Amino acid sequence: MVYLSIFFSAFISATLLPASSELLLSGMVAKQMGAIAPLWLFATLGNVLGSCVNYYLGTRVEVLSHYRWFPVSERSLAKAQVHYQKYGPLSLLFAWLPIIGDPLTLVAGVFKVRFSLFLLLVSVGKGLRYALVIALAVGVF
Repeated sequence: MVYLSIFFSAFISATLLPASSELLLSGMVAKQMGAIAPLWLFATLGNVLGSCVNYYLGTRVEVLSHYRWFPVSERSLAKAQVHYQKYGPLSLLFAWLPIIGDPLTLVAGVFKVRFSLFLLLVSVGKGLRYALVIALAVGVF
C-alpha cells in the first residue's frame, strides 16, 4: 500500500493538478515506511506516467485549437512554438521543476517531440530529482 500511495501521489503531482509528492516521499523515507529503491522506483514511475498524460493531452491540442472557447490563442501557441524550438526538447530534463515542469511536458506533446526521446529525458530528470529528495531525507547532504 505504501508503494501505491507514493505512485499515485507522484502521478497526480506530474499532471497539471496542483500537488506535491516530495513531502510524502521524504516522510516515507524518514519513517522507513518502505525500502528506498522501490520508493524511488514507484515515485519516478508514477511521475513519469503522469507526464505522459500531459504529453498525450498536448498531442490533442490541435483538435481543439480552432474553437473560439479554446484558452490559448493561435498567436500564443505560435509564440510558444518559437520558444520551444529555441530551447528544444532538452528542456524536458527540467520537467521536474515546480510550475514550469508540467507545462513543458504538455508542450512536448503539442510540438510532437519523439515519444522515446520525451520518455528518456523526462525519466532522467524526474529520477534524479527523486534520488535527491531521498538523499536529503536520509541525511546524505
